[in-house]
Parts: sequence; structure tokens; C-alpha cells
Amino acid sequence: MQNFQDLFKQFQLIRIGVIGDVMLDTYMWGSVERISPEAPVPVVSLQKKEYRIGGAGNVALNVQSLAAKAFVLSVTGNDEDANKLDSLFDVFKINNSYSLKSKNRITTSKTRVISRNQHMLRLDAEITNDLDKADEKALIESVEKFIEKEKPHIVILQDYNKGVLTENIIKYVIGKCTKAGILTAVDPKRKNFFEYKNVDLFKPNLKEVKEALNLLFTDVQVSLLKNIHDELTHLLHHKISFITLSDKGVFYKNNGQQMIIPSHLRNISDVSGAGDTVIAVAALV
Repeated sequence: MQNFQDLFKQFQLIRIGVIGDVMLDTYMWGSVERISPEAPVPVVSLQKKEYRIGGAGNVALNVQSLAAKAFVLSVTGNDEDANKLDSLFDVFKINNSYSLKSKNRITTSKTRVISRNQHMLRLDAEITNDLDKADEKALIESVEKFIEKEKPHIVILQDYNKGVLTENIIKYVIGKCTKAGILTAVDPKRKNFFEYKNVDLFKPNLKEVKEALNLLFTDVQVSLLKNIHDELTHLLHHKISFITLSDKGVFYKNNGQQMIIPSHLRNISDVSGAGDTVIAVAALV
């Protein structure tokens, strides 16, 4: 029987690198009392504004919150939003010294306007093109320095299709980690879904699996998910499948063990970052 107290104590000994797309999340809360006379849209009276670490940075924040040591490696723009992220990383003592700023990109940001726990609007600013060759080379060199100096126990590749995780970077990171005996965990997106070969932990959600394998089904059963694991393993040669099933929980298969762990249903008004929490905890465990 696993002693969870001992397990959580061990987290503080772990160093984790998180490589992928970092973002600045801006939340604006207000009240709606009227419709604009200029157009049929609600007028939100702003009451509070807050900046938060998003994307791969949020995974690092989850790791740090569980007492492990988190390092975030990414490429942002050289702009004010990147400076805001730097300040937030400092506040939460997350090491982002191996991240880079590029004059050829902008920092991905998502602004959410919320009234009475309802999302009224989301405004995105981003570049989704792959890193250019110069930025790609610089990030690979930074990853190499990070691995050699910090000697992490595990590296998480956190993909949001914003261009930081290119095919070359994915192959380099997994190959470098495998050679160094460092575990790898992946939270994929559709674009590079089949590029993550030979990782230790592969954590897609059910929607991503269906799209990647062109599957249509509604009833989620262990036998079906086991077959999906077998097909994914044939293509990716990974070790552990960990598939999130939304309100139905999670499925895992590791060696001869497989199981659906059901969720505890809650009333949640904002599910942003749920997958980030899952990959952080799974990687630490």
C-alpha cells in the first residue's frame, strides 16, 4: 500500500524541466448591467484584473506548488508580456533562466473577461508558426546546458501548438534524455501527436486520441482503451499511457496493469489548466 505522506515528501527532492509554450493569462472580472448602445453586446464594468502564468508555465507552477524544483524552458517574445511573466516566475521561485526571448515572436497571451462566473470573451494574441532555425538552435543549446548542469529527474514536453516544440526539438529532447537516463513525459497536441516516440509517459486526452487515430465511439471501457494503448504503443513505442477522460476520470496502462480511475464530480466554472495539473502530478509520481 502506497504511503502518500512519504510520496509527497519525496517530491521536494525532484527536479523537473518543463519545455514548451508558455503564456500569459490575463483575467478581468466585472459586472454586466446593460447592453452597449453602439452594438448588441454587454458592457462589462471592470472590477478586478489579474495576471497569471499559463501554458507550460502553469505546469511548472503546479510542480513548484507540490514542493518540487521546477525549471521552465521556452521561447517568448521580447516584449512587455514576457517581462510580466518574468516577474511572476520570480514571485513563485520558478527558474526560467534557460528560457529565451526572440525579436521574431510575440509572447502568447490570453485575456479572459468574466462576469458572474461566466466567460464573456477571450482575446488571444499569439504567433503559432514553428520557431525559426536560429531560435530553434538557441533553444536546443539551452536545453543541453540545462540537462548537463541541473541533471533533472524528468522532463515534461508541454505542447499547445504554439510553435516552440518543433519536430527537431522534440527529437533532440527525447533522445538526449533517453541517453542521459532522464524520464520524459508528454502532454501532446494534434499537430505533433506522432512525433513523441520513445517517451516514458504519454498523456493525451480522449478527444486528442480520437482525432489522432480517427476513432468514433461514445462508451468508454477498459478493454477499448487497452486496445487504444496497444495501437499507440505500436506507433510511439512509449511505456505508459495516461489518458484523461474528462468527467469519467483517467485511464492508465503500465506493463500488465490497466485501469480507469473514476473522477470525483465537482461544480467547476473554469476548467482552464486542468490538464496541466494532471501532467504535473503524474510526472512527479
